Amino acid sequence: MENRSTLSVIVALLGMLSQCLTHLTPRITFSIGSPGRHLTRFSNHDVGNTTTLLLSEAGDMLYVGARDAVLALDVSHEDVITLRNKLDWSPSDKDLEQCSMKGKNIADCPNFIRVLQFLNSSHIYACGTFAFSPRCTYVNSESLTMSMKPDEGRGRCPYDPYQRNTAIIVDGELYTGTVADYRGNRPVISRHLSESRRVDLKLDDTLGWLEDPTFISSSYIPDEEKIYFFFSEVGREYDFIDKFIVSRVSQICMSDVGGQRTLQRRWTTFAKAQLLCQADNELPYNVLQDIDTLPPAEGVPADETLFYGIFTSQWSVNSGHSAVCSFRLSDIRAVFSGNYKVLNRDTLQWSTRVQEKVANPGECGLHNASDNALRFIKENFLADDSVRPIDRHLTMVSTGYKYSHLTAQRVQAANNKNYTVLFLLTESGYLHKAVVLQSGAHIVEEVQVFEQPQPVKSLKLSIPKGMIYVGTSEGVMRVPTANCSFYWTCAQCVLARDPFCGWDTVSRTCVETSNTQISLAQDVDTGNVKETCDRGTFTNRVRFDPNEVSAGELVSVALNEVVRLRCPAASHLSQQLWERPNSQLSSDLYLHLGDGGLSFVATPATLGHYLCLSIENGYQQTMAIYHVKQKSGPLVQTTSSYTALQTLTAAKTQAAPSPSPGLHSFEFWPLLKKTMQGDIEPTVSSMDTTPVPTQRGLNLTVWTPEPGQTETDFVGGELLHSAREPCYLKELVVVSVLLVLCISLTITMFLYVVRLHCRSRTVPHTATPSRNSDRRTPVEHEAPRRNQLFNKSNRHSPHSGQACGSGCNGALTEGNGHLPNTPI
Repeated sequence: MENRSTLSVIVALLGMLSQCLTHLTPRITFSIGSPGRHLTRFSNHDVGNTTTLLLSEAGDMLYVGARDAVLALDVSHEDVITLRNKLDWSPSDKDLEQCSMKGKNIADCPNFIRVLQFLNSSHIYACGTFAFSPRCTYVNSESLTMSMKPDEGRGRCPYDPYQRNTAIIVDGELYTGTVADYRGNRPVISRHLSESRRVDLKLDDTLGWLEDPTFISSSYIPDEEKIYFFFSEVGREYDFIDKFIVSRVSQICMSDVGGQRTLQRRWTTFAKAQLLCQADNELPYNVLQDIDTLPPAEGVPADETLFYGIFTSQWSVNSGHSAVCSFRLSDIRAVFSGNYKVLNRDTLQWSTRVQEKVANPGECGLHNASDNALRFIKENFLADDSVRPIDRHLTMVSTGYKYSHLTAQRVQAANNKNYTVLFLLTESGYLHKAVVLQSGAHIVEEVQVFEQPQPVKSLKLSIPKGMIYVGTSEGVMRVPTANCSFYWTCAQCVLARDPFCGWDTVSRTCVETSNTQISLAQDVDTGNVKETCDRGTFTNRVRFDPNEVSAGELVSVALNEVVRLRCPAASHLSQQLWERPNSQLSSDLYLHLGDGGLSFVATPATLGHYLCLSIENGYQQTMAIYHVKQKSGPLVQTTSSYTALQTLTAAKTQAAPSPSPGLHSFEFWPLLKKTMQGDIEPTVSSMDTTPVPTQRGLNLTVWTPEPGQTETDFVGGELLHSAREPCYLKELVVVSVLLVLCISLTITMFLYVVRLHCRSRTVPHTATPSRNSDRRTPVEHEAPRRNQLFNKSNRHSPHSGQACGSGCNGALTEGNGHLPNTPI
């Protein structure tokens, strides 16, 4: 209890000491279907859960493991993905019935393909859940047909389609990390399809080598002939915390054949260590989500192999955050070469080993070791030290996005310098392209891949084709890694800081660095436009001179009219600035809107030229030029622009709109106050202007009125018209009519109630029948009938309309209750 209280205090203190994280913002956003970012999608109504992807070496064929099927997709064409072959592989009705009888949801009983690996140049090895009874088979990669009858896949493929697994085939042998039982309680790391004198191996589960793991990925290192597995599990060494999750890296040697007496058919080279994604004075990001291997550059030793992983935290202080950490292979080797913890069999507690080292855990070639050495290996498999990120720093931290999958690529820039580019998929359906720099990560762009969040199990990168493939529950989406043609000026090409793109000064276009040998203008590290671009290729306005303005938009307004000028943002990282010649934009006359626009009332002092600048990374570019002029003729809005501006406006019109900040009423409060005080004549209209864009397909727009609606309806109609002198004549007439109707209705209801009350008192009372009530003669039975006839005749008499009070009944009846002159 005391330890847990201490831990709670430590967690709270670390949360308070956490450094202020910079919110990483993508520079440009492309919504789904945007013409500025071309995507290709494959979907079929008969195909679902395309979540296992396998890409051919040349990148022309994509094999997809789906629900009850294996697909071969032709991805060699840029604009279309076509289905070449399809292998139907579904359970029988009997299998589905047995799966349902086991208590499983019928929707989880189909055959979900979870293992798809190249066995050799002609065959693919595929495994599926097959109604919670895993099956595996060999598939011809050309004809997509089964080469043999499926066999049992226990230990190779999970039973449950929601359980994560990893599989890799090296030299014809399958290495897997999955669960080996129906309930999912027996995690295993095993080898299958062994040939010659080698045998299939698996972990020894008597000491709990794995503690409820979630397998993420596996990687083969050729120089070491080792397989590395990455997963998250419960850290039993932290016995003072319940269910404390830790991220692990484990290793096994491919040459391992098990021990002769001890650890027979079991791994003798298994070892695991903790992956610690943590910065100084911060809580660790302890839950591994995905990891990718980045091989070293050509000519660089294998020790420089990097592993980039996405981590989240189980602590509430970092809830919703994602961190990316990179680990070097040499650091992993050093941890496995160090000391190991030892497990006390009596107390099941871990402690640092103090006894003499009998053998080196994780060392290859231990299958011929003595039984004493193998027993030592069996009990000492957890490294004492943790693998820490490169330079003890996090690669990037995202506080606004939660990442689920990533893939990494090394790109050579125009200056022959290598940069690491990460493609990260968010849970909300956006793909981020981020470049890793010394100053921190820079997100070049974000691309919306799908509208609604959905399960994503695979993210494949085709370096030869420059494409990324995303496998979702509905289909496969292809995204090009480069989008250089979107940047149509040198400044925009440099400000993007994209290692894939550079500015060609000859063709004056932004091109991919891998497609040309010409020296390109590019600055990935700082994005300095002044030093990178030729000064003759762009204009960097510092001071505004209207005499030099040869293009702009004429805005004709009437005096006292509310004018709103718009200014599109060049990117999410830019800031808008308005300028006037020889004049300051006083806050008393001008309102700077949240979307970068400018609003003011047209007066002789506010007429003239306006220039909107966008400032990004020290570079200024003109976004819009306006000339506000007083109307000279009838109240007809006339707007003229130059041909160049019309071309730019057409480019903006083709771009898909994206949400923009709304126009809030408090922004016009100073103007409303002046109007109510009588400083401004309350005769208001508005001018809708169209800005001059500087990029094609840029998804940054502002409020646009509906057809037939002007900004007067939106601004003046809501605020300024309310300042006019009110007139309530119509309202007074309506209220008076309603009041008269209400009074009339009340009187009518009251008279109706009085009439009902009077009628109820004139009707004879009927006595309750008794036992002797029917003992009457025929004459007595006839008397009531006569009375009724008498009453009816009286009602139609001339005096029946006289008022009846309390004595009405007394005038018509006697004390015995019978009508007068009626024989009894």
